[in-house]
Amino acid sequence: MWNSKFKEMALSHAQLESVILERTAELQILSQRLLKVQDDERRKLARDLHDSTGQTLAALKISVSFLQEKCQEDSNIMAIVSDVAQLADRAIEEIRTMSYLLHPPLLDEIGFACAAEWFIEGFAKRSGIDVTADLASDDKRLPMNIEIALFRVLQESLTNVHRHSGASQASVSFRRQPNAAILEVRDFGSGIPAERLVRLRETSAETGVGLAGMRERLNELNGHLEIDSDDQGTVLRAIVPLFAVSLVNHSGNGEEMMRLQASDDACESQTGVSSE
Repeated sequence: MWNSKFKEMALSHAQLESVILERTAELQILSQRLLKVQDDERRKLARDLHDSTGQTLAALKISVSFLQEKCQEDSNIMAIVSDVAQLADRAIEEIRTMSYLLHPPLLDEIGFACAAEWFIEGFAKRSGIDVTADLASDDKRLPMNIEIALFRVLQESLTNVHRHSGASQASVSFRRQPNAAILEVRDFGSGIPAERLVRLRETSAETGVGLAGMRERLNELNGHLEIDSDDQGTVLRAIVPLFAVSLVNHSGNGEEMMRLQASDDACESQTGVSSE
């Protein structure tokens, strides 16, 4: 009798574990789909801002320039028109920056290293944090979904540096090894308390949307996130195994696979776009 009840309990426990694993897998798939939808919406919104609102503001600037030519004899009106021209310039710059932060065209056109360089430069200007960058380039592009994941990790990591670290200096390095792509963001701030660091390292812990999103992006690529911290600062390291390239190839995204990266001159010319 007891043996029968024990077997029933063991069977129920096994069934429960199976259901939990199934539901966990479903939640992970849903989370990954939501991240993809988010990226697609960011790309669409960025394009709409640039192509629609940006063009409207550009037309406004042309009209203001025409008014400036017609109002040169009236200094009072000329001063007002000049103020409008300055506001139009500022709005154009803000729309362009917002569009590029949502989804930088450099990411699609040239690749992660160039887009990261542009973002780091703009982040340093906006935050006042001195950021040094060591971004190794490569002749071949990574798959687009890997580049997007790394760029979003970079964005979220530097945002956390600005919000939480109290650091005045940080560094970013990216290197592509034979078996993995590694992005490392280091700040020289106050560090993370030991108890909180333990919780942050637990993937099941309540770590906030940003950190959870980074982990989810990397998990989809069979990568992982490492966090080290002491009183000298914090290091966040994103590691993506490059066998994920072949996995992506089999997932039907062949059109986004390895593309030759543009030359350094092309990258430099593209980064002439304001990142402030």
